[in-house]
Amino acid sequence: MSSFSSIDPWSLAGGDMSSHRDLPGQDDATKAGRMTYILPSPDTPLKIGTRASPLALAQAHETRDRLAAAFALDPAAFEIVPIKTTGDDRALIAADRPLKEIGGKGLFTKEIEEQLLSGGIDIAVHSMKDMPVLQPAGLVLDCYLPREDVRDAFVSNAFTGIFELPHASTVGTSSLRRRAQLLHRRPDLTVVEFRGNVQTRLRKLSDGVADATFLAMAGLNRLAMADVPRTAIAPEDMLPAIAQGAIGIERRADDARTAHMLAAIHDALTGKQLAAERAFLATLDGSCETPIGGLAELDGGTLRLRGEILRPDGSDAVSDDASAPVEDGAALGHEMARKLLAQGGPGFFDWRD
Repeated sequence: MSSFSSIDPWSLAGGDMSSHRDLPGQDDATKAGRMTYILPSPDTPLKIGTRASPLALAQAHETRDRLAAAFALDPAAFEIVPIKTTGDDRALIAADRPLKEIGGKGLFTKEIEEQLLSGGIDIAVHSMKDMPVLQPAGLVLDCYLPREDVRDAFVSNAFTGIFELPHASTVGTSSLRRRAQLLHRRPDLTVVEFRGNVQTRLRKLSDGVADATFLAMAGLNRLAMADVPRTAIAPEDMLPAIAQGAIGIERRADDARTAHMLAAIHDALTGKQLAAERAFLATLDGSCETPIGGLAELDGGTLRLRGEILRPDGSDAVSDDASAPVEDGAALGHEMARKLLAQGGPGFFDWRD
């Protein structure tokens, strides 16, 4: 089990104190209580669990670099541990089956969270848009890195937007939200399943499987893929997925030392946005079976939340746009979800199991 050992440095008579430090953010009372921990080192690294895709690894490296900078540590004090998840199975990807048919969002987290609970890793790095709203008992998800570009990108080798696509063109996506939003605007288009990581989907596009696809701007930016032909889609035209562009870091609930370390790199602004967005999602019982878009934005002390629910075939949609004080963001998310559920009416969700 990889973890830090807690120690009172004053009990070390003449010992090397270089690896025992007060953690950033500790107040004087905490320091007076000698709350110090042994920081990771190349010999006893903090283990960072992640999926093995290029984007997931890029996110894990960003997490490592931020932690190393926050504590002035050698990057070698952190070990990145790639973990294959069910969602990464090549046969499932090749089959291009809808995510809801093979297990939903948990496909990308189950094996990683099992390693976290067993102590095989110390933290887990996730794309927040892939995370269920509830975590397994014993795990906490309360650290977020600064959010990247939240927008979707329209990607095509021949066209620059959905309204430029000729009649009956084919668009590839595995996202139920993107499928519904696209068909709501262009019901004449054909949508095909398009599973796989960024590189896999771009290869399918080059192979002519579809005329266009959608990717997250955040992923393209994190992978430095400036050469990919894309057009960023404004949220006014297509609301992104809940928590799109955000990286979350999961830990064990009883690991106080890791909690203190993660507090040093937590982005409070992103946390406030996600509190509202994930409350909206939770009240809607959001899953991979539900086409939901949402975005929270802050302006001073005010939080603006936009939310949308669609039927999977794009034939109908309900949406709302409201604001509240930042501290009431979660309450606003719950309230907006209840409003849209009522607005949709009893027949709106008859397609759900």
